[in-house]
Amino acid sequence: MPSTSRMTRPPGRHELDQLKSTADLLDLHEIDLQIDRLLENRNSLPELDEYKVVHARVDLLTSELADAQAALKAAELGLDKTNGELEIAAEKAASEQNRLYAGGISARDADYLRREVEMLYAKVSRYEDDVLEFMEQKETTEAVVKDLEADLVLANAEKERLTAAIQEQWRVIDKEIAIKEERKEVAVTMVDDYLLDVYEDLRKRKEGRVVGRLADGVCGSCHLSLSAAEVAMAAKEDPARCIHCRAILVT
Repeated sequence: MPSTSRMTRPPGRHELDQLKSTADLLDLHEIDLQIDRLLENRNSLPELDEYKVVHARVDLLTSELADAQAALKAAELGLDKTNGELEIAAEKAASEQNRLYAGGISARDADYLRREVEMLYAKVSRYEDDVLEFMEQKETTEAVVKDLEADLVLANAEKERLTAAIQEQWRVIDKEIAIKEERKEVAVTMVDDYLLDVYEDLRKRKEGRVVGRLADGVCGSCHLSLSAAEVAMAAKEDPARCIHCRAILVT
């Protein structure tokens, strides 16, 4: 809150000086409103909404790509492991089958060996099915990874384009704001401390226009009419305030 000393009108202020300071306040307020509009434009660029969408898409694609790459690695590891197990099982099945065909063993051992060979080849068949399944998983996942990588490249390119567009517009707006701020520094010195405190306090509590010129009995802030009696009532305040919107009136 502004200090009590500054919020009290100093004695002996000439009426013409007060009127000039109030008029200067209107100039200051116009600069503030221009800065407000520039800041609003800065924060409401259409590209900002587009950027949020693209940024979210990049994050989603990055996550999906990581999952797909992990799935591909798992499929490759599964394929390598199963191929190794298949090779071992196939060699053992072939070896036992050669023993069976070579003869020289009892009928009982041959019967046992025959069943062993059948089980081994059944195991080989299962491994072959697993290998085919892993190969299909690998092929499908490779295609998914390739598509996701392509989509991510496009999404990142769009993100970079939007980033450049936003930064360029911000550069232009910030340059305009800097010019307005320089003008504001000068305008502030033209308004007396008491009036400036009232204005700044009002700006904190109320958005939009808080200073308006009173022309033909109409407030330049809320655009509502004031009767002659209401104008006289408003003028009794220091500074004069609109009875409708409480804006500072400039006559």
